Amino acid sequence: MADNHVLAEKDYVDGLKYKEIADKYGVSINTVKSWKQRYAWERQKGAHKPNGMHTNKGGAPPSNQNAKGNSGGAAPKKNDNAVTHGFFRKFLPDDTLEIMEEIETRSPLDMMWDQITIQYAAILRAQQIMFVQNKDEMIKEIKKRKYEVHDIGDDKPQMEQVVTEEEYEFQFSWDRHATFLTAQSRAMSTLQSMIKQYEDMCRQGHADEEQQLKISKLKGEVSIIEQKLNKDDDKPIEIMIRRKGDT
Repeated sequence: MADNHVLAEKDYVDGLKYKEIADKYGVSINTVKSWKQRYAWERQKGAHKPNGMHTNKGGAPPSNQNAKGNSGGAAPKKNDNAVTHGFFRKFLPDDTLEIMEEIETRSPLDMMWDQITIQYAAILRAQQIMFVQNKDEMIKEIKKRKYEVHDIGDDKPQMEQVVTEEEYEFQFSWDRHATFLTAQSRAMSTLQSMIKQYEDMCRQGHADEEQQLKISKLKGEVSIIEQKLNKDDDKPIEIMIRRKGDT
């Protein structure tokens, strides 16, 4: 039997609205919007409209000026009828308006997942940047440098900058590692808070099974990172992800 999102896509292509699809499959409207975004649903031009929806094909009355400046097809560029947030047209740049329109296709659950993945990616990236190879490692960086200008020319002036003073900053391995652990601990706390909020939204019926499996997998990966930070590498970790109905 086909998954609900596959059947729902056919209904969407046939012209059903979000609410009609949500009622038909017993899910929230946000879930339907999430399916549309994730599986790239698109309605074909001239899609079937449900009964009761009629299209006026008689054309505009003679001398009608509504379509002036439009030779046909899509609305002219910057036409306000294509902007959901038309009120902001006067104040926001086009790039911002485009982002706002894209955001409207994403559910609150999708937005929360985006934030989780961005935070998680930053944590993993920090592992590479702050990696300390051994306890004797030291980084030397120039903190301040002073110059004086001297004339080194013979016949005609030729000015050159000469370094007269340099101040260095040294970072030892233990200091870098301690800084990393502190920053990583804060980042992990933020990530765990986001995951908890995501799980709360899942329990409220905003998530499908695939989204619930994704967060379960991520929680397992986060627990491994926490174990390494706490130096509990000797403790075994078992990650089990089960679909509904599995025994």
